[in-house]
Amino acid sequence: MADAVLRTDIPGALSKRSGKVRDIYDYGDHLLIVATDRISAFDVVMPTGIRGKGKILAGLSRYWFDLTADIVSNHMESMSVDDFPVEAQQQREMLDGRAMWVRKAEVVPVECVVRGYLAGSGWREYAESQTICGHRLRAGLRAADKLDEPLFTPATKEESGHDINITRERAADLVGRELAEAIEHKSLALYSFGADYAARKGLLLADTKFEFGMADGELILIDEALTPDSSRYWDADQWEPGEQPEAFDKQYLRDWLEELCEAGTWNKEAPGPELPSEVVDGVLQRYRQAYERITGQRAPA
Repeated sequence: MADAVLRTDIPGALSKRSGKVRDIYDYGDHLLIVATDRISAFDVVMPTGIRGKGKILAGLSRYWFDLTADIVSNHMESMSVDDFPVEAQQQREMLDGRAMWVRKAEVVPVECVVRGYLAGSGWREYAESQTICGHRLRAGLRAADKLDEPLFTPATKEESGHDINITRERAADLVGRELAEAIEHKSLALYSFGADYAARKGLLLADTKFEFGMADGELILIDEALTPDSSRYWDADQWEPGEQPEAFDKQYLRDWLEELCEAGTWNKEAPGPELPSEVVDGVLQRYRQAYERITGQRAPA
């Protein structure tokens, strides 16, 4: 059984940049994006990988990119290793199913978060002020309640540390009014499509985030789309406002880490703790279920 892919080293690129989960190789007007098996929580990359997670993320992104291309174009050109640079093809076995050849774009420096249900930082802010990123909500909402309408709640893109929730007005200050309105419109359209599609598969899309870029004067969707890393998926049959629904995303890992914090054995700072096998298996099982319920296909190994 292959080990988890935590680091990659592909020759021939102009440069390499490593994010929390992806390694990005620059080839001029294109990028090779490799989804590793790294996993992060609370903005800390865990030392233990989730074997096969990268293939699930890449496969789901490709699935959603294909489905949503009529809403907004995206950066994906190919996931076939035969289309990658010759130097990269030498690592065919590792790259197959986890790497994507994409158009390079100028990244719009705003995280485009859309919330359809009250959870995470949105719930915490609402509990304090009955607002989320400048949106005033009605009183009496409970954790996991469905919002009256999906909300666009942008955040800054931080190179390190936590992204910071901002208002729509602040997003317009950062990127200009016209572009801010465009990314909001596309984000809400993508969320609505994704939520409707997931609902037909028995899942609730509680919230998600998108990233956009400009390529040849066109606004395009980049990075990933509607994966368990970037989204909060709940089992519709288990959903009950006021309770924590069964989740098919990183919440299982977050809950385990919160127990460590409560016990005083971790403080949400790097380095993260080693993950025991039962936690690794629990995360992988949930990611595989998300993939299989959304796509109707067997998750990649």
